[in-house]
Amino acid sequence: MEDTTAILRDIRELDAIPWWPPAPGWWIIFGLLLLLLVAAALRYWLRYSGLMPGWRGDARRQLRALHKALRQDEPRAIAGRLSTLLRRIAMARGGRRQAAGLSGDRWLNWLEENDSTGFSWTKRGRILLQAPYMPPSWVVERKDVARLVAAARRWVDAVTPADRKPAIRWREKLAMYGINLRSRHHV
Repeated sequence: MEDTTAILRDIRELDAIPWWPPAPGWWIIFGLLLLLLVAAALRYWLRYSGLMPGWRGDARRQLRALHKALRQDEPRAIAGRLSTLLRRIAMARGGRRQAAGLSGDRWLNWLEENDSTGFSWTKRGRILLQAPYMPPSWVVERKDVARLVAAARRWVDAVTPADRKPAIRWREKLAMYGINLRSRHHV
């Protein structure tokens, strides 16, 4: 009898698992991530290019046109067009019953209450009320109208509805505790 151990071979280790190509599960995960990334980029592009359907896209397009026209046209005319556009945005955002009948200080107060970005429409929005009716000799500053156009763009882009805006601002909250940041001493 022959030696049976002579015909046995040595134990061989398994080959190393290659890193490429990945398993089918990884391909599915990569595909889903790529699809998610493309969808997010497309949504971003549609939103900020003004091509997104609905009132937001239309408002963005018109605000962008007002911003461009502000370089050449008279600021008083742009302020009047902005006031009209803000009224239409307000009706789209809050409803016709809520916004259509407002005028003067009530209109500016409504804008401030329904703007979740915190822009002070009552202080800086006076131009919207006065510019269309000013005599031609009065000057309307381009930077003031540009500031209003930028605030309107932020308001349109704001995702947070105004009813979720904090009711009390931090300065008002501190004032409730007797802390006044505008004076040098605290009560």
